[in-house]
Amino acid sequence: MRFTRALSAAVVLLGLAAAPAAADSSPSASPSRDGDAPTTAGTSFRTAAEFEQGQVATASGAAGDFLYWSFPADAGQRPTVKATVKLPETHAAQTWRVDVYDGLRRRQACQWGAQARTAGAGVSSVELACVLRTVRAWTEPWANDPLPGTYYVRLTAVDVPTSDLGVPVSAEVRAESKDIGGAAAVDGSLAEPLVPGIAVTSGADEGDERDRGAVLSAIEPEDGWSSGWWSDRWVWSGIGAVLAALAGIGGYALTRGSGRPSRVPPGA
Repeated sequence: MRFTRALSAAVVLLGLAAAPAAADSSPSASPSRDGDAPTTAGTSFRTAAEFEQGQVATASGAAGDFLYWSFPADAGQRPTVKATVKLPETHAAQTWRVDVYDGLRRRQACQWGAQARTAGAGVSSVELACVLRTVRAWTEPWANDPLPGTYYVRLTAVDVPTSDLGVPVSAEVRAESKDIGGAAAVDGSLAEPLVPGIAVTSGADEGDERDRGAVLSAIEPEDGWSSGWWSDRWVWSGIGAVLAALAGIGGYALTRGSGRPSRVPPGA
């Protein structure tokens, strides 16, 4: 009897221990793993969902919501942001708009692309695009040029009819960049990229690793942030210098003649 009771108690204890493990293994709404595109969007700049260039970030929301994402862009890149909004079968005419802000939260103008579009009643989706200017490594304080760092994408519907407020929608956002190279190079660079938390990190103590990891953004370009001083302009400058030297040597060889003239007077 004692052995049977002990065996029964052991089985009960094993069952209680296994229950939390089974619960922990079930799917949850925890943040996506590193390298995975986010499936939710933030509601402000501070809560913007981070994604890398080339990834497709998705989110579900409602007409009238503000959806925010963020991605990194480095000097010499010309980012292009594309967004697709999928609408329900029944809805009134809606105008959707995508805006892009730099690390200083300044709205950047689009060079071209359909930044805002109106989806008529019954239209199932609307596609938006915004091609930014080339990101510069350095600029004057008074200028509004895009600078390297974090860029924020805000997607929202403008002037939504009252009957459509709260209507469920789904969105997809993607960012890609074209490398412009030395054509956009400038003589200067920022001390640090415009990334959330970079100012706090720069001023933090060396031993305060926990605080720095908590405030600094986790996204950056695949190859890291460029220093800003190197570009292919140096290569073309070197090639130009070599060609100029060869042209000078060739011109001298053609104009120097056959040598010093003879000193023997004519008819002597």
